[in-house]
Amino acid sequence: MIIKTHKDIPSSEITDEKVFNERRTLIKAMLATAAGASIPTAWANNAKPNAWNVAKSDLSNAALTPTPIELVKNYTNYYEFTLNKEDSTKLAQNFIADPWSLEISGEVEKAGTYHLEDILQQQTLEERIYRFRCVEAWSMVVPWVGFSLANLLKLAKPLSTAHFVKFTTIQQPETMPNQRNKVMLEWPYVEGLRIDEAMHPLTMLAVGMYGDTLPKQNGAPLRLVVPWKYGFKSIKAIVKIELLKNPPLTTWNKSAPAEYGFYANVNPAVSHPRWSQNSERQLGSGFFTSRRQTELFNGYGEQVASLYQDMDLRHFF
Repeated sequence: MIIKTHKDIPSSEITDEKVFNERRTLIKAMLATAAGASIPTAWANNAKPNAWNVAKSDLSNAALTPTPIELVKNYTNYYEFTLNKEDSTKLAQNFIADPWSLEISGEVEKAGTYHLEDILQQQTLEERIYRFRCVEAWSMVVPWVGFSLANLLKLAKPLSTAHFVKFTTIQQPETMPNQRNKVMLEWPYVEGLRIDEAMHPLTMLAVGMYGDTLPKQNGAPLRLVVPWKYGFKSIKAIVKIELLKNPPLTTWNKSAPAEYGFYANVNPAVSHPRWSQNSERQLGSGFFTSRRQTELFNGYGEQVASLYQDMDLRHFF
């Protein structure tokens, strides 16, 4: 059973701190010995590579070759820290990723705030090798570790009035300089999906990659991964999930609605004003390697095209 606490009161203030810490250690130890679902002993990004035992997923594409890990760890868009792709690796190291709780609210029967350890106790972690395509026309292949978002949403029991899902990242201005200085966007970062997109088996919540703890600059400790959409949809450091009747106003869509649509499906036929989406530069490819031709839905059309049947994908971009 998931243990709930009131969202405004950390468990460490309700329970004796020693008991609280012992409880966390026990849960992690239980998970570390559970078949197909072991996790590192800490969320501080200090686990050794390949430290996790995870289940292999039928949703993974074993034919894909993962991008070298050092490229993925050191080439990130994380605007809460910086506007370039390299400096967030260093700047994110002061980010506080443990302890972590997730609030689920809105059109659900079982709203509440859940400790991350309690959520993971109910999940079997899987490795899924996915393509990842940025709207800036570069791409990579990442072996994520996590579980289907649908598994978590089902525990909250969505009501029939839940048509959309809103995700909100943490506000931590003491470690996130661009939040503190209110640079570029309105904070906190917000993203959203339609409920059928959120419940699709491919949509996952990731807690790791390359068999290790998710690095802070890559969205630790909990991020969304939606492989058929542009990367900005895969929101990092999630602290709140709300199920709504109406579509949420997302951060990039609010900032530049003509450039960043709500759906943001990978589509080579619909160009961004600054980047053609017809092809992509693969991270780690050689100077003479040709650009990869971008596929509709990033190559996941067989699984997800039915979600958009009879929709004008140029209008609903």
